[in-house]
Order: sequence, then structure tokens, then C-alpha cells
Amino acid sequence: MSATRSPKVSERVAPKAADPQPQKKKRDDDDGPDFATLFRAWIESHRASLVDSLRRLGKQPIGSFFTCMVMAVALSLPMGLSLLLSNVERLGGSWQRAAQISLYLDLEAKPVESEALRDQIKGMPGVADAEYVGREQALEEFQQQSGLGEALKELPENPLPGVVLVTPTEVDKPALEALRQKLSELPKVQQAQLDLVWVERLAAILKLGDRFVFGLTVLLVSALLLVIGNTIRLHIENRRTEIEVIKLVGGTDSYVRRPFLYMGALYGFGAGILSWGVLAFGLDWLNDAVVGLAGLYGSDFALAGVPVADGLSLLLGAVLLGYIGAWIAVARHLRELAPK
Repeated sequence: MSATRSPKVSERVAPKAADPQPQKKKRDDDDGPDFATLFRAWIESHRASLVDSLRRLGKQPIGSFFTCMVMAVALSLPMGLSLLLSNVERLGGSWQRAAQISLYLDLEAKPVESEALRDQIKGMPGVADAEYVGREQALEEFQQQSGLGEALKELPENPLPGVVLVTPTEVDKPALEALRQKLSELPKVQQAQLDLVWVERLAAILKLGDRFVFGLTVLLVSALLLVIGNTIRLHIENRRTEIEVIKLVGGTDSYVRRPFLYMGALYGFGAGILSWGVLAFGLDWLNDAVVGLAGLYGSDFALAGVPVADGLSLLLGAVLLGYIGAWIAVARHLRELAPK
């Protein structure tokens, strides 16, 4: 009797074998979401912050526009001065041609000998080009430029020598002086003259202009950071209660900071676009007067517009300034909004 009941009792008492499948499933759940899920959540968070920033700026179109316009004016000043300096350098002509070496030949030098000397000089190292001006051509040019045409006709003979104008490959004062000394020792050369005074003056003026633009850029960048920081501070004050609630329920600083960083970058982007447009319009408007003035001097000089590379650099710099200004403002106020 007991023997017949024992198998049933043993079956009832004996523990069942553990199922390994639920344990494995439990371990998988403990590992948390995978990388793809986290990445999608991160992208969605950034998208939501960007959309929220655009929506809030769109609610105040006039205020947002004027903020971007103030930033655009501050960005346009140093960039515009830099572009004008670049045009002045181009107006000054080639540095090599500005530093020409004039070789005055002997009066007895024949045109054939002078042209042979010119060809010899062209093949010398450090020489980009050489041009021969004959005695008759030099006299005609002097008569036209000096206004003494009638008086010069009374001279018994042409007193002007032939000239070889040598254009160097680079403008370096020691190298140019060495080249001048070398050219002065050539046969038929009576005098070698090098005049770098006005070139040095122009270089000094441009250097002064570069320093002025750099100093102005530093001042205006500081002003831009203050403008964007104050603007973001106002947005933070308007959302103070919302931020405090977010931090009370466990919101991280990066989550709170993200919409304001996008807002600062959007302000910078708008300012960069406006600044690019202001510069393009301003240079085009100024170009009419410059072309008219250059035409009076027989020149076809015209101002160059805003290069695409410079415009893109301006746009990127404006976005970075907006981002940095927003970061500074948010980092300062997050400490004040910490839950007590």
C-alpha cells in the first residue's frame, strides 16, 4: 500500500527542474536598452530642443530680428574693414612691380645692345620680368608727364638714357639690395636705382590697419558675447519656474541647457546671414562711387565682393559666438536655479 503511494508522493515532493530560459531573459532585461535605442532617444531629445527653440523664437519675431540685426552690425564692422584693406592691397598693384629696379644705361648704348642686355637680365635668378624703354620713348613720356614739351624740343639732343625696368620675383629688402648691386655691375649700366620708400609706407599703413581691425574685432566679439548672454538670461528668467520643476524631478543640467544652446546658435546663424547680406549690399553700393573715382584716373579698378569662403567663415563664427555666449549665460544661472 505504501509502496504504491510512494511514487506519487515522490513526484509531488520532488522539485521541478529550473527553467533556464526565464533567467536568461531576466539578465537581458537587467542590461538596459541597447545602443541603438539610446542613440535614437538622444537624437529625439536634440530634435525636440531645436524645434522648441525655433517655436519660441517664432513667437517673438520682431525681438528676435532686432537681436540678430544688432549682432549682424557688430559682425559687419570688422569684416567690412578687413575686406576694404584687402581691396587696398589689390589697388596698390603687384608688390613685385611696385619694387621695380630701374637700370639707367649709358648714352652710347645702342638699342641692339640694350635689348640683348634685357634678354640677359630676364634669365637671371630672382627676376620675374624685364622691360626696355628706349631713349626716344623715354623722352616722349617725359614730355607728356612734365608739361615741358616745347622747352624740351629746344634741346640740341636727347639727354635721357635708355632704361631697363626689372621686376623682381619677391619683395625682400636684403634680397632686392643684393639684386640691385648685381645688376649695377653689368656692362652698359650706368646706375641701378631701387625705390622701396612708398612700398614700405604702404606696408606700414596696411599693418596699422590690420592691428586696428584686430583690436576692433576683439572689442566687438566681447560685446556680442554680452548681447547674446543677456538675451539668453532673459529667456532663462521667463522659464525659471519650468526649469526648477525639471530639476526637482531629476532633470540633468545638460537637458536644461540644451534648448538655450540651440537658441544661441540660432541667433548666431540669423546674425551671420544678415551680416553677409549687409556686407554684400554695402560693398555693391560703395562700388559705384569707387568705379567713378577710378575712371577719373584712367583705371578700371572695382571693389571685389564678399568671397564665399569669407562669408562661410563669417557664418560659422557667428554660430560659434552665439553658442559660446549661451553656454556662459546658462552655466552661470544653472547654479542659481539649483533646487534648495
